[in-house]
Amino acid sequence: MEVKPLLPPVVVNGVTLDPGRIAAEAQNHPAPKGKPGHAWRAAARALAVRELLLQEARAQGIAAEPAELAPGQWETEDEAAIRALLDQKIRPAPADEAALAAHYAAHPEQFRAPSLFEAAHILFAAAPDDAEARAQARARAEAVLAQLRAQPRRFAELAAELSACSSKNAGGVLGQLTSGDTVPEFEAVLATMEEGALALAETRYGLHVVRLDARAQGAVLPFQAVLPQLRQAHDKAAWLRASRDYLDGLVAGAEISGVSFDQERRA
Repeated sequence: MEVKPLLPPVVVNGVTLDPGRIAAEAQNHPAPKGKPGHAWRAAARALAVRELLLQEARAQGIAAEPAELAPGQWETEDEAAIRALLDQKIRPAPADEAALAAHYAAHPEQFRAPSLFEAAHILFAAAPDDAEARAQARARAEAVLAQLRAQPRRFAELAAELSACSSKNAGGVLGQLTSGDTVPEFEAVLATMEEGALALAETRYGLHVVRLDARAQGAVLPFQAVLPQLRQAHDKAAWLRASRDYLDGLVAGAEISGVSFDQERRA
């Protein structure tokens, strides 16, 4: 007895997409728990759009030379054709400097220089995937935090005795820190602390007893200093909007069966 396929064929302007390629592409699309068909539909839409773009590139007579993406790594001919088509067809709206200035003026906190921190810590090391070691590290860190709240002058002594970080040789002092000097989890705790305060921080390295000695909030950067950043953000968003509009137009004018784009448009 013939077994009928569970999934319908996906056809784009008369071209049937290879089911094996859709299945392979589905591995690149996460599926919400309990919705195994989500990844397949996302993959089918992605490959349908790719097929539409290739059809349009051929219709426009576009031929492009594959570019070298990295040493020894080249685009395929199809990738080069799609890139050339999008370069030709997508015309994002240019940045309006007055609008960028208005956004800057309305959201000054987004444009501060990084804050500076002077901090010290005592590290109780534990691997992220070792639940037992994490629990032990937390218990030790909480006990030391309680000790230090009663006797704050013992920080250097306890750091030298207990810390798993080389800063133990300096009493746990980390010196002046700015964004990127430590892992984000540690920075997030520093950002919430008052000068002179003690706190616990959990990072990929383990549990930390943290002391914040000083903080200097970064000043708001002048408009001209952040203008390149604003232009870049605008250009990226404008290109995404323009490309989506272009692709929506291709989809609207195509004959596609086997997968729906209605849900994807609403997302």
